[in-house]
Amino acid sequence: MGILSGNPKNEPMHYGEIYSVWQCSMVAKGAVSCYQAFTNHAGDKDLKKILDDLIDQAKLEIKECDALLTENGIAPAPTLPERPPVKLEDIPAGARFTDPEIAAIVAADTSLGLVAASQTMGQSIREDIGALFAKYHATKTALGVRILQLTKEKGWLIPPPLQVKRPDSE
Repeated sequence: MGILSGNPKNEPMHYGEIYSVWQCSMVAKGAVSCYQAFTNHAGDKDLKKILDDLIDQAKLEIKECDALLTENGIAPAPTLPERPPVKLEDIPAGARFTDPEIAAIVAADTSLGLVAASQTMGQSIREDIGALFAKYHATKTALGVRILQLTKEKGWLIPPPLQVKRPDSE
């Protein structure tokens, strides 16, 4: 039997796992606050639904990561206050985020979340932590596909340079 064999929940977290779990919680807390503000700015109902789902996912990550940290004697980052709902028409036009801007920002955030989840899975020696972040990765992948489909359907996607003319194959 090795030193780290048995029930993973009884094993200590290493410093990389601690930081990654703490960072996931902190980023999710910022995402909830930011996405609540974006919900106030969004006019498109499909975009609002994705924002609601992103907020729900972030709240789940906060709950699970903070529980994991607390069980291991580590203080989680403080939670930000909830944002009150605001009517879209009460936000001045010059101060308002547009739906395409919001979609681009949440797409980039989701992409970065995939990279962070992959990194945590790769560094984890506790199977439960690796599995937790594999679950987050799968959820973020599904949300990312929905965001991509939305941006294509609405005409909001700004693609990188496309190869229109392909070289002749001989």
